[in-house]
Amino acid sequence: MIVEIDTGSGFCFGVTTAIQKAEETLANGGKLYCLGDIVHNGMECDRLRDMGLITIEHEELSHLHDATVLLRAHGEPPSTYELARKNNITIIDATCPVVLALQKRIKKKYDDIDTSQRPTDIVIFGKNGHAEVLGLVGQTEGKAIVLEHASDVEKLDFSHNIYLYSQTTKSLDEFHQIIDFCQRHIEPGATFQSFDTICRQVANRMPNICEFATKHDLILFVSGRKSSNGKVLFNACLQQNHNSHLIEGPEEIDAKWLEGIKSVGICGATSTPKWLMEKCQEEVEKITQQ
Repeated sequence: MIVEIDTGSGFCFGVTTAIQKAEETLANGGKLYCLGDIVHNGMECDRLRDMGLITIEHEELSHLHDATVLLRAHGEPPSTYELARKNNITIIDATCPVVLALQKRIKKKYDDIDTSQRPTDIVIFGKNGHAEVLGLVGQTEGKAIVLEHASDVEKLDFSHNIYLYSQTTKSLDEFHQIIDFCQRHIEPGATFQSFDTICRQVANRMPNICEFATKHDLILFVSGRKSSNGKVLFNACLQQNHNSHLIEGPEEIDAKWLEGIKSVGICGATSTPKWLMEKCQEEVEKITQQ
């Protein structure tokens, strides 16, 4: 049996940098907190917890003083930085450069809005409650409109000026559907502008992973089930190869899936560590050698 790991899968640049910063700080013996899961992958979070990383939520941050806190790649709203200054918290900022640039663009547009003119909406295509989206909405004092799905675009008021952005890991196709709808429905005199802020390192994985999925009899897509990017990429695999399974780790591999299979492709999300895909490869080989 052929068992191949997709070379294009695994951590994106932002996640890799955040994990490296955590490992370096912990290796120096420092006590380090992380605001939220450093990555949407339970097994990688467990590995870093064993190294000493302490994951906290925003409610706990307000009670923390004189500590060191890592901000993960997803980014944070301005209120987090203000609270850190107030509580004498040292920030290790691992916000992805792509996300950071997007935050700055949205904040500048929000600050430049002339409230005496036509009403203006800043719209973000993204998942409600997602860490990155919370950070983006925070740049607008909570006033940005979030569209979770392309169909939500119908709820917009097209008599307003509309400035459209996207969470960095959303589907490029759906984003273009929203743009097309806005262009067709914007009212005369109102302005519509869209800004393609989808990370190309993530977006380019879509065609690559679709091609990879067609090469094998069975696809094992390794991802944490909380990963938004993982859901998008897995669904793309499933469309190309109906014999695709989403698993979080090697223990979820069902031996029945491998019956009569000649080739297995293993791939994953931007939050999937390479070592975990390798563990899944080892498990497949172990099952097939029994």
